Amino acid sequence: MTVRRWIRDARHWKTGQRLDVGVQDGRIAAVEVSDGARSARAGEAAEEEFDAAGATLAPGLVDLHVHLREPGQSSKETIETGTRAAAAGGFSAVACMPNTSPAVDNPAWVEWIRNRAAEVGRCRVHPIAAVTMGQRGEQLAELAALRDAGAVAFSDDGFSIASAETMRRALEYARPLGLPIVCHEEDPTLKGRGHMNEGPVAARLGIRGIPWAAESIMVRRDCDLAELTGGRAHFAHLSCAASLAALRDGKARGLAVTGETCPHYWMLTEEAVDTYDTAAKMNPPLRSERDRLAVIEAIADGTVDCFATDHAPHTTEDKRQPFDLAPFGIVGLETAFGLTVTGLVLPGHLPLERAIELWTEAPRRVFGLPEVRIEPGFPADLTLLEPEAEWSVDPERFLSKGRSTPFAGRRLKGRVRATWCAGELTYDAAAVTVEVGR
Repeated sequence: MTVRRWIRDARHWKTGQRLDVGVQDGRIAAVEVSDGARSARAGEAAEEEFDAAGATLAPGLVDLHVHLREPGQSSKETIETGTRAAAAGGFSAVACMPNTSPAVDNPAWVEWIRNRAAEVGRCRVHPIAAVTMGQRGEQLAELAALRDAGAVAFSDDGFSIASAETMRRALEYARPLGLPIVCHEEDPTLKGRGHMNEGPVAARLGIRGIPWAAESIMVRRDCDLAELTGGRAHFAHLSCAASLAALRDGKARGLAVTGETCPHYWMLTEEAVDTYDTAAKMNPPLRSERDRLAVIEAIADGTVDCFATDHAPHTTEDKRQPFDLAPFGIVGLETAFGLTVTGLVLPGHLPLERAIELWTEAPRRVFGLPEVRIEPGFPADLTLLEPEAEWSVDPERFLSKGRSTPFAGRRLKGRVRATWCAGELTYDAAAVTVEVGR
């Protein structure tokens, strides 16, 4: 077979060996030791060659927690713009949350998302369906039908499942389906009308706070419910020391529990809100320095199973409102790798290989997604990374519709050079142009 596409002179993310990788029909067709050649070998008629110039080649990154905002909220993001941003961040697959308008609580909407992604998407899109009808925390959705339509997990993300009885039944029904319940852990009676972490910064600013216990109490409850039911619980966007301790304890008890955290929780604290900056308003909120260090410790010791961005775009007008009126949420797809290298690898908390694993192999394991290896026969879902490259975060250059990030102007190390999904080049940093004023 003549290989038509080659990625030349890439460095394997685990072994460091320099390779030429051939791609055919959406899969890896050949992997050969690179001789540094920049053109097709004699006798080959390659249609496309990409010079990796020694950059790091890894499986495409996977984000288990993004908000693509469709159906119904296309002013904030669309499947097309969100997956463009994902590809720019090195992602070949994302799982999208169901808190849209209407909520993704029936098979027709799961199928709509899959079809729309096939039409306009720049990466694979795995729908997460609602646990309860309308995400109201009351009547369970038809979980089996949602699974059959293509849902990879169930979640009422954006809302907690306040009723322990409802959560118990959800875990029981999801167990034979082999899918996890993704838990947005927040006791609504403790959260109240809070807008940031409860503590000295909130007191100084005069903003109602959300205590860390609002999260950790629910994590401990759902660990116990996972034990009671034998169901799988995946804890989303963990932000504080007590929640991570609860997850660590659940694992020690042998429970089917996993957890994720996000770059903003290892990079920032509540001090980022000190100027009433709505670009630092997120849910769960940024916590204390003690919590930030606990997040890093839980990543380093393996308590955290994978990374996610909780990419949650809003319109600029919405985020410009006064702090207590502005919505929770920031964008994260296009800064994820840079924040990982800058915040975890450079300070020595994680080796680069492990950091990449937490964005690639680990999330695939958590949701049971198809495996990707840089070996013949595997899907050509790949990303080319430059861990040493420096760049500045400029929200006006984002491919997402969202612009709200607390990292604007930040100098980062670690850049995405290119992304492929099913063998198609979905992002090339050298070829990107940005529409001014888009």
